[in-house]
Amino acid sequence: MIIKERLPSCIEYKKMCESVGWGEIINFSVAEKSLNNSVSGVVVEDENGNVIGMGRIVGDGAIYFYIQDIVVSPKHQKKGIGNIMLNNMFEWLNNNAPSQSFIGLFATTEAEEFYKKFTLEKRDLIGLFTVKEIIQDQNFT
Repeated sequence: MIIKERLPSCIEYKKMCESVGWGEIINFSVAEKSLNNSVSGVVVEDENGNVIGMGRIVGDGAIYFYIQDIVVSPKHQKKGIGNIMLNNMFEWLNNNAPSQSFIGLFATTEAEEFYKKFTLEKRDLIGLFTVKEIIQDQNFT
């Protein structure tokens, strides 16, 4: 297993997203721009150079940092790869994010316990979001 501080290529990104069932919810036609606008990234490769894990940090690079797209290939899950990636990402944040930075992520209920190990916890905030298709025909008056 090889850990690299880099972003996945578009091809690697799409393959990893599809491996965990995200193929229908991500607009891959703009993935390259999204990846290029990332603050930092990490990939884990197997002995043949195939990406088996990925994650990235997005945000403004000054105050707000969001951990995004944490994916481990299903056949490689439960082997500590997620821990390795998050440790790498938090090391990057410790070295690069200014004091009092906001570090967040969205997670499934099932993943909540995993992320608590990294001092990420529920706060007295409400996470709200939408997607473009929901708002395009709305009148917000």
